Amino acid sequence: MKRWSALDDVPAGWGRSAVAIGVFDGVHAGHRAIVARAVAAANELDASSVVVTFDPHPATVVRPEAAPLLLGDVAQRLDLLSSLGVDATLVLPFDREMSSWTAEQFVQRLLVDRLHVRRVVVGENFRFGNRALGDVALLRSLGAHHDFDVDAVSLVGDAQPVSSTLIREFVAAGDVAAAAAALTRPYGVSGEVVRGDGRGRELGFPTANLALPAGLAVPADGVYAGWLVRADGSRWPAAISVGTNPTFDGVDRRVEAYALDADFDLYGEIVRVEFGERLRGQVRFDDAAGLVTQMCLDVDAVRRTL
Repeated sequence: MKRWSALDDVPAGWGRSAVAIGVFDGVHAGHRAIVARAVAAANELDASSVVVTFDPHPATVVRPEAAPLLLGDVAQRLDLLSSLGVDATLVLPFDREMSSWTAEQFVQRLLVDRLHVRRVVVGENFRFGNRALGDVALLRSLGAHHDFDVDAVSLVGDAQPVSSTLIREFVAAGDVAAAAAALTRPYGVSGEVVRGDGRGRELGFPTANLALPAGLAVPADGVYAGWLVRADGSRWPAAISVGTNPTFDGVDRRVEAYALDADFDLYGEIVRVEFGERLRGQVRFDDAAGLVTQMCLDVDAVRRTL
C-alpha cells in the first residue's frame, strides 16, 4: 500500500480512483464496510482504491474543547487499512487552512485535481468543508458536475449502530468485550515500557508499565484479562491493571501488564496491551499482603478467562 502524508505527495500522473473518506478512528466494523465498498468499486471501474483520512482529528482544530479521545494512533490506523487491500492511503494534515476550505474547494482540490475520482464512498452521515456545511446530497450534486458518483454506506449494526463514539463509550465504561465486538478485534493501547516504582517485582508480579501518548482512550480503572504483544509478534496472556494503585496512595493513572509465565526485560520496548475482559474494579487494600492475595486470584481468573 502506498502511503502519502500530504496532498502534494500524490503523483502528478495518478490515474482514476475510487476514494473512501473519513477519519476512520479505530477502523471499526462500519469503517471496514466503507473501505470494502471502495475496494470493490476500484475493481469494478478499473481504478485504484484510495483511503483519505486526517491527522490530527479535525475536532482538535475546529473544536479542541470537544475533541474526542482516540481509539488508536495514525500508524496503527494505516496498518489496519493496509490489511483491507487498499492501494493507497492519503493522510491529510488537518489545520486551520484546510478547515477553511469550502465544500466545493474540498472536492476540487482533493478529489478532482489530485485523485481523479470516479466514485466516492462515505458514511451516510458524512460531513465536509468549512463549518461542515457539505453533506452527502451536496457531494452527489458536485459529483454530477465533476463526473463522479457517490456511494453512501449505511451505518453497520441494528439496534445500536457501530460508531467510534459508541466504542469510546464502551472503553470508558470498561466494557472491552463490547468494544472488541464493534472493532472486530480486541481493543488495545501501545506504548514504551518505562520504569515505574518497581513494586510489582517486589510483590512477585513484575509488570510492564506503559508510557501512553496523550489523548488516547484508556479503559475504566480496574483489572482486565488480556494479552501483552511484543514487537516480534509474540503474544502473552496478561493480567492488566488500569488505575492509580490506591493501596500505595498512587496519583498517576497507569496501564500495567503482568505477562503470565514470562521472564523477559521489556524496558525501552514498544509493546501493545490488548484487553479481553474486565475482571473487577479498582480496590484499595489495607496492606500489601491483601493486594498479593487478590493478585493471585486475578491471575487465576485470567487463566480461566483466556
